[in-house]
Amino acid sequence: MVELTPAEKKALITRNLQETLGDDKLTKILGERDLKIYWGTATTGKPHVAYFVPMSKIADFLKAGCEVTILFADLHAYLDNMKAPWSLLELRTQYYEQVIKAMLSSIGVPLEKLKFVKGSDYQLSKEYTLDVYKLSSVVTQHDAKKAGAEVVKQVEYPLLSGLLYPGLQALDEEYLKVDAQFGGVDQRKIFTFSEKYLPQLGYEKRIHFMNPMVPGLAGGKMSSSEEDSKIDLLDSPANVKKKLKKAFCEPGNIADNGLLSFVKHVLFSLFKEGEGFEVIREEEHGGNITFLKYDELEKYYAEDKLHPGDLKATVEKYINRLLDPIRKAFEKPELQKLSAAAYPPPAKVKAGAAAPAAGADEDAPHRLDIRVGKVVEVARHPDADTLYVLKIDLAEEQPRTIISGLVKFVTQEELEQRLVAVLCNLKPSKMRGILSEGMVLCTSNADHTVVEPIVLPANAAPGSRLAFEGYSGTPDEQLNPKKKVWEKLSADFKTNGDGLAVWKDNFLLTPEGEKLSSKLANCAIK
Repeated sequence: MVELTPAEKKALITRNLQETLGDDKLTKILGERDLKIYWGTATTGKPHVAYFVPMSKIADFLKAGCEVTILFADLHAYLDNMKAPWSLLELRTQYYEQVIKAMLSSIGVPLEKLKFVKGSDYQLSKEYTLDVYKLSSVVTQHDAKKAGAEVVKQVEYPLLSGLLYPGLQALDEEYLKVDAQFGGVDQRKIFTFSEKYLPQLGYEKRIHFMNPMVPGLAGGKMSSSEEDSKIDLLDSPANVKKKLKKAFCEPGNIADNGLLSFVKHVLFSLFKEGEGFEVIREEEHGGNITFLKYDELEKYYAEDKLHPGDLKATVEKYINRLLDPIRKAFEKPELQKLSAAAYPPPAKVKAGAAAPAAGADEDAPHRLDIRVGKVVEVARHPDADTLYVLKIDLAEEQPRTIISGLVKFVTQEELEQRLVAVLCNLKPSKMRGILSEGMVLCTSNADHTVVEPIVLPANAAPGSRLAFEGYSGTPDEQLNPKKKVWEKLSADFKTNGDGLAVWKDNFLLTPEGEKLSSKLANCAIK
């Protein structure tokens, strides 16, 4: 094997990255020795084909002689708004280890060159715990929340665990004894947080490598929580074909094209010398063609010389080639059993079936009593400039009084006689001396500069119950504030890319089956 020069190693380490923080330090270390680097993954949702992007980058690191550690961040998975319940934490960590090792094997990465570490194996030690306390004495709440904004699930009343998350990720760099951390560009705020605060504990500032975020098949970020945006590593060839058929792939569009991004960041980085992206097509459509460089493929597609159908068919061939060894590995009964135990199917209640007892499933949105309301009176709160006192008709004996912080965002005239969605089973609470008996549900952008009530169909009847598609049952009489039911459920309550209200991927519907919407897409509802 030919020994690479430091410059060649650096080129291999940084190719296809969106950003590197600490370039001078990288050059210095490579002039002296090989780089030590880690990539961590929180063991939450099922890994999907986009995970081949970091896997192929890890292959680059190994080719460049780096010492690579893969961290299965099990505690992080729990801290991030309990995305992985405590009862499933160990099972999901086992699943991640098996599936990621299978992915690496499928792209020819020798596992003996990698070090695999589980977060809880060292994050519960006396020394690490003391450093968490030390860090909490210098980090502000503002900086902790800002650092996790792109990674930790954002909710109106964040749990303390989510604020700890960035600090733990920073400390991992010291406790894993690495020179650099690698992640997606969505981790940038955590990386700069680490660079600011580790030196305050007397630890060295690390190098940070960032991959671009790969668009999902439907456009936007590929997400394990959006079924149609990603291909599962265990999807059958038929499912791969079905999902690729629905994938967003506009002729000539190279800007928001998940297929081309996958080809660039995964396939071309894995091709051996002389190997290229081979498109098989009929002679009347241009005949077979092989692209040895990604730039040539991108230019050809931008010029409308390659039909989206031919691109999809070719990507399908290569994806199945990558997935075949993983599918084969998971034919083992013990791995099938592990997969089913780590990711049990969500309990959905079909129409007409008996609903589970309230509290039996804290992740079920049928527990929320959301109804159509009509604003019949609007007044400013006498003791709070930012609050309205609303009287809302919910088809009860008398209108409910509900306090809402919409003064800065919606005029009184816009609210009067407006139909709104009201969460009716929160525990009534006084807001500056006036009892509020519910909450008007609104969408908000990330920095809370735009807020608007959810839009209801004009024919929606006040008092009628709104329900989530696929879920039915009796809502709790009152949500127990000590159990944080609303806080947990609201973490998955948002608008999708089309501005439609959903819980996870389930639409919020009127009794007539009409969907609720907002002008704000991909935004939290609270």
